[in-house]
Amino acid sequence: MRSFKNLSLFVFGLLLLLYFGVWCNGDSENMAAPMEKNEINALYSAIQGFVGKWWNGSDLYPDPCGWTPIQGVSCDLFDGFWYVTDLNIGPIHDNSLSCAPNVEFSPNLFTLKHLKSLSFFNCFVSRHHHPISIPTESWEFLANSLESLEFRSNPGLIGQIPTTFGRLKKLRSLVLVENGLSGELPTNLGNLVNLRRLVVTGNKLSGKIPDSFGGFSQLLICDLSRNSLSGFLPSALFGGLVSLLKLDLSNNKLEGKIPEEVAKLKNLTLLDLSNNKLSGGLTKSIQEMTSLEELVLSKNSIGGDMEILDWHNLRKLTVLDLSNMNLTGGIPESIADLKRLRFLGFNDNKLKGYVPKSLANLANVSAIYLYGNNLTGELQFSELFYGKMGRRFGAWDNPNLCYPFSLMSTSYVPFGVKPCEQEVNFVKGANLAKSKLVNGNVIQNSHSMASLNYDGIWRSFLVELFMVILLMSFCP
Repeated sequence: MRSFKNLSLFVFGLLLLLYFGVWCNGDSENMAAPMEKNEINALYSAIQGFVGKWWNGSDLYPDPCGWTPIQGVSCDLFDGFWYVTDLNIGPIHDNSLSCAPNVEFSPNLFTLKHLKSLSFFNCFVSRHHHPISIPTESWEFLANSLESLEFRSNPGLIGQIPTTFGRLKKLRSLVLVENGLSGELPTNLGNLVNLRRLVVTGNKLSGKIPDSFGGFSQLLICDLSRNSLSGFLPSALFGGLVSLLKLDLSNNKLEGKIPEEVAKLKNLTLLDLSNNKLSGGLTKSIQEMTSLEELVLSKNSIGGDMEILDWHNLRKLTVLDLSNMNLTGGIPESIADLKRLRFLGFNDNKLKGYVPKSLANLANVSAIYLYGNNLTGELQFSELFYGKMGRRFGAWDNPNLCYPFSLMSTSYVPFGVKPCEQEVNFVKGANLAKSKLVNGNVIQNSHSMASLNYDGIWRSFLVELFMVILLMSFCP
């Protein structure tokens, strides 16, 4: 028993030695590593420019990279000293420092020579009282370190995108979302050959998309949506972005045809060109984009016939929105081959012909919108289908479209669609009178009506004759 107790004490002591050995020679050394005075002063000055002069870091010990770091600031060791690698300004975290009303960029921001990530969230908030522009100079001092630059939700951030951003040769991510930026996209952004993500959405940018953007051979995400960009879609953009996964150019003023070079985007999973001024019909090159999962071309006057495409090639599609495009022709049967489809939008076009009953075989679909067309004939879907879809099957505003009269007795019928006309036979003696049921009312043809009227008159005559004979029998 005593030997077991001695062994336990020995093991416990050994663990203590190992623990304190690691702490003293490892983590504690890192925690106690100094931070260069110039680095501290530069960081404090930069932060004060955004949050106010009141802040002096007095609650930090021993420095911003020590035991009580600033939320939004990350550091790393270089040659035995702490340096700032990530700086996030604005209420990103619950206890982050909020920006002051009179924010300003301190020149010391550009002396943080190991800075890899810089972001501003909801910091420049007033476009009327204190608007501010992004500095146009000094970005080259961060060229050897900065990999990510973001400005999100800053309506008070006005002016143009600095051309000096094109000097940030190591930049992999440039995100400018929901700001007040205007002007044109700088051509020299095409120099950022290491860029993986370019998101410049929700600003007031105008002008053309530079051809130089076709040089982003490593780009994975390109989102230039919700601006006022104009001009034609550059062929170089589609021909050069061979690694691209997502392309969103929606809600701009782009015009012209969809370039045939779109077929080169073999890895693209999302293509959104909606709400522009595109025209010239659908290009057959779209059917070569076999990795597509979402294709959204709605709200363009593209026109043309959907049936020119072999839709069964796009078997990975989950979203297909071709609404409000001035399309003609019929709905291709091959749409039913898109088994992964969840959303199908063909509404507000000039489509005609029958609705393929094979659309009911789309097991994953949750919404089909066909309203506002010239579709005709009888819908061939089951009561179960209408029960599953509800109003998410939109076929109203097709004057010559109807559903079987037999469904009227059920609670599941397509909303806004009338029942079909149905012939009903009436047998009177040896005569066969035909009529039609329309919306539940009987409407006879002229021959049947004449026959029925003749029978009615004859019956009335016989009744009146019988009454006259009966009255005469009571006379004296």
